[in-house]
Amino acid sequence: MASENFEGKKVKKAAVLALCYPDIHFKTNLLLIKRKAVKGDVHSAQIGFPGGSVEENDSSLMHTAIREAEEEVGIQKKGIDKILKLSQLYIPPSNFLVHPFLALSQQKPEFKIQEEEVDSILEIPLTYFLEDKNICSHKISNSYLTEVDFPAFNYENHIIWGATAMMLGEIRSLIKQII
Repeated sequence: MASENFEGKKVKKAAVLALCYPDIHFKTNLLLIKRKAVKGDVHSAQIGFPGGSVEENDSSLMHTAIREAEEEVGIQKKGIDKILKLSQLYIPPSNFLVHPFLALSQQKPEFKIQEEEVDSILEIPLTYFLEDKNICSHKISNSYLTEVDFPAFNYENHIIWGATAMMLGEIRSLIKQII
């Protein structure tokens, strides 16, 4: 696994793919996944984007994001039309520096879930994340924080918080600048 120094810390590198694509009614959906519940994994059962660790054979961070999305949910590189690099984000609990990419596809991918890592796929209308009323707060406690409120989204009883909510905030901001 590749690592780099970030603000004086040796961190692991990862990349994720935020894929937008049309549904059967030509409305834009955004793909999220629910990770499998795995004992000892700090991201166990969380909602996030498909993605993962940089591997030795990856030619770029974008390659990592696409490779991981293909492995986890079957997204094919040839189905992706445009890609925009978003802001990197450090995740303290797992010591990952995550590089997100926003991707567009002209058609809905044929999903194939990697059952070892992915519990389910969430296809959420992009407009859901643009509405202020859908932003909520999520209270967490862990080994270094006690009862802290984080911005979040609650979509059909799936709490989307943390790094994923922060990435969604950037996507939301970019879209609001052009509409």
